[in-house]
Amino acid sequence: MTKVKHLLGISGGKDSAALAIYMKDRHPELDIEYYTCDTGRELEETYLLIDRLNSKLGKDIELYSAIDELNTPEESSFDHFLAMYGGYLPSSTSRWCTKKLKLDPFEQHIGNEPTISYVGIRGDEDRDGFISTKETIQSIFPFRKNIWSEDVIKKVLDNTRINEIIQYYKEVSPDNKIESLLIYVKEPISESFTRKQKLLTLLDLDTIIFNKVVFKYLKTTNYPVGMLDYFPLVENDDILVRKDIFKVLEDSGVGVPEYYLPLEYEVEIDGEIKKGTYSRSRSGCFFCFFQQKIEWVWLLETHPDLFKKAMSYEKEGYTWAEESLTDLRKAERVTQIKRNHYLKAEKNKLKNNSNKNWQDSIIEAEGEGCDSCFI
Repeated sequence: MTKVKHLLGISGGKDSAALAIYMKDRHPELDIEYYTCDTGRELEETYLLIDRLNSKLGKDIELYSAIDELNTPEESSFDHFLAMYGGYLPSSTSRWCTKKLKLDPFEQHIGNEPTISYVGIRGDEDRDGFISTKETIQSIFPFRKNIWSEDVIKKVLDNTRINEIIQYYKEVSPDNKIESLLIYVKEPISESFTRKQKLLTLLDLDTIIFNKVVFKYLKTTNYPVGMLDYFPLVENDDILVRKDIFKVLEDSGVGVPEYYLPLEYEVEIDGEIKKGTYSRSRSGCFFCFFQQKIEWVWLLETHPDLFKKAMSYEKEGYTWAEESLTDLRKAERVTQIKRNHYLKAEKNKLKNNSNKNWQDSIIEAEGEGCDSCFI
C-alpha cells in the first residue's frame, strides 16, 4: 500500500488544540504528525499553548517556516513578505499573508506525498475551510457530522453516480435499513432536493453507513483516504461544538489559550458605570485584520507594545481596518467602541433571555481568520 501521511496543523487557537488532543486520545492508532506555521507575529500566549501541547501530545510540533529567517534582513517571515509586496498590508480581499505564511509552507513541506490533513472546524460551524488544489492532499473534519470535504461530497452525490452509490449502500447496510435508505439514495438532486438536503438526510438516517459508502467510493479514486486499508474515522459519529472544545482543553490540563479569557472593562452608559468583558475571538497574528474593534481595544489595553507595533505598519492608504489605529486609540473612540460593545452584548443577553457564560460570550463574529482557512 502507498504510504499516507497524517497531518494536523496547530494554529495556537482552541479548535486546533482540542482536535490534536481529541485525535491522540480517540485514535492513537493513527501516526499523526503535528505542525505549526509561525508568522513571527503571534501573541506570546500562542507560543505558550503550543509548548503545553508539546508535553501533552508526547511528540514535538514541527515548525514549517515560510522562509529561511537566518538569511533575511527582516524581523520575521511576515516582514519579509511585506517588503516583497512593497508595504501593501494584507486584508480580507487580499490575504497574501495566509497564502505565503500558512498555505504555501504547508504544501511545500509535504510535496507530492499522499496526505490526510485533519482540520478543527466544529460541528456548529457552517464552513468548509481550506481545500487544497493538490489531489494528493485530502481534508478531514473529525468534529463535524460530515467529516468529508465538499469536493468529495460533490462526487459521491452526483446524479450520474446514483447506481454506483446504490450498490455500495447494499454492500454495507443491514437488511432492516436498506430499503428506507435507498428511498433517498435513489432521489436525484434537483431544485427541490438539493445536494445539501440529500447529504443531511443521508447523514441523519445513518452517519456511519454513509461514511462506509464514501470510503468504498474513495477506494476507486486516488484520494489519500482511499489508499488506506481501513480508516477509523469512518466509524465516527461524534459532533463537537464550542462548549465541547473548551471541555476537551480543560479536562486535558492544557487549558484554554489565555487570550480567550474575558477581562473586565468599565464604560459609562447614561451616567452609570457599567462593567463589560472583552477578549480575543481567534488565534493568529496580533494585528489580524479580521479583528473586531473591541479586539483592537483589548490589544491596546493588554498589549500596548504590540498595538504600537501594529500602528507602525500603517501608512497613508494602508491601514488594518477602515480607520487607522492612530484614530482608534484615541480616548473618546475607545470609549465609544466599549459602549457599542457593551450595548450589543446586553442586547444579545435579552435576545437569548439568559446570561451567557464566558465561553458563549466570546465575540459572536468568531470565524474568518488564518486558522479558519486551513488549520
